[in-house]
This record gives sequence, C-alpha cells and structure tokens, in this order.
Amino acid sequence: MKKIYLSVAVLAMLMASCKQEIKVETDSETKTDSTAVDSTATDTTATSETDVEQPRDSVAEMKAWQSYMTPGEPHKMMAQEAGSWTNDMTMWHGPDAPPEKATSTAEIKMILDGKYQESNYKGNMGGMPFVGKGTLAYDNAAKQYISTWIDNMGTGMMVVKGKMNSDGKTMELKGTMVDPITGKEVAVREMYTIVDANTRKMEMFDTKGGNEYKMLEIVMKRKK
Repeated sequence: MKKIYLSVAVLAMLMASCKQEIKVETDSETKTDSTAVDSTATDTTATSETDVEQPRDSVAEMKAWQSYMTPGEPHKMMAQEAGSWTNDMTMWHGPDAPPEKATSTAEIKMILDGKYQESNYKGNMGGMPFVGKGTLAYDNAAKQYISTWIDNMGTGMMVVKGKMNSDGKTMELKGTMVDPITGKEVAVREMYTIVDANTRKMEMFDTKGGNEYKMLEIVMKRKK
C-alpha cells in the first residue's frame, strides 16, 4: 500500500526599517537635515491550513483491501464459463461489406485464485491460422468489468470497460482500438449476451466515417 504525505508550507515576509538622510543646501549655508524616517511595514500573510493527513485507520484499510481482493458474484458468473467452446464467427470488413464466416475454439479458465478469466482462441481466418487471448476482470473497487484482447493478426491490445445491465444477462463494454490503415484510434463497443447456460454471444461494433457498424459476431456453444 502507498501512503501520501502532505506538507504544510508557511510563508512570512518582513520588511526592515530604513533611514533616509536628506541633505539640504541653501545660498547662505549648507545645512544637513538628518531626518530619520522609520517606516516599518509588516506584510503579514495569513497562514492557511491545507489538508493535513488524518490518522489512518489500519483496520479499515485492511477491510478495504480484503474486499478488493476477494472474488464475488461477478467472479462466480465468470467461473461458470470455464471449459471448452466452439465458436461460429461472422465478420464484416465495412458497413456494406458481405459477411465472412469462420470457426474457432476457445478454452476458458479462471486464473489467480479465481480473480480473472482467461480465454485462449484458435482457428482459421481468411485461410490463415488465428490465435487470440482474452482476459476478463471485475474490479471490485471500480465496480466494472474490464476486458483485454490480443491476437496474432496485429501487435496492439484492445481494452474495453463496462457494466452488466440490470437484466443480469447483457453487458455493454466500450473502448478504443487503433485502425491499422489510418493509425488513429477509433471507438469500439462490445455487447456480450448470456443466452443460456451453454450459449454466449459476443457482438463487436466498429466505427467508420463517424458511423457505427457491426464488425464481428461470435456465437459460442459449450462443448459437451
């Protein structure tokens, strides 16, 4: 754990007394008029108290970290997807492009004491071998899901975040990815649906020309 230490800065300004000697000359005589000008000006800057670190409650901190690291109901839902899956994939390369079909398999498991879900995909896309890896987390503190994706078709990583809808079956996640053609980030959106105990559907939406379109749909069936 990290502690943040705050310091209180106090500024004081003091002006010293000064004397001026005025020499007055006339036609008849030269007279020195020494006038002591004792002007002492004190500019007092009020000291304002900044946020001072309050004593930390070690018991409360321990409870917070314990809650943060303990898997809950969202993690149980993620664990229900552990196993082997076959995937029917449909892809669109643009808003008006014809659909392309592909198949793949996925091996899903929970890792790090049931805190994260890891998915490993294998298949063929466009006559080329396809390998991908995804992770799914539920952040107890942020109270949201975080999904990452990497594959052998690129060198970047996609990260999307979102929450489960009130129906407990659909999840919307949003993020960005880099368009390899333009090199610019574009908005992406994912919809994840728990169809039934043995069926999942994932829809991915891309943006081109400022318009969103479906770029990928995967229907997952649990192997029996």
